[in-house]
Amino acid sequence: MKNQFDKKAFKEKLEANGQFPMLYMFKFIVPNGSEIAIGALFPKNEMSLKPSSGGKYVSTTIQVMMDSADQIIDIYEKASSIEGVISL
Repeated sequence: MKNQFDKKAFKEKLEANGQFPMLYMFKFIVPNGSEIAIGALFPKNEMSLKPSSGGKYVSTTIQVMMDSADQIIDIYEKASSIEGVISL
């Protein structure tokens, strides 16, 4: 999420999508080796990993119970500081 995104619109979509707390699925694609940095954002949650066919990237999926839209946005902002991360 290196590109600036509209936080207000994203927050409105999240809040319109259901009631908090809610189970939210985070998906990121990162360069091989950076999955550790993603995992550090979710120390108490299980993360599933799927390496790309060429082995250069890893797809990560984490399901987390989130208390608010702001909490979700905060995770995406922290993840954006990881080099090469792609948020899905």
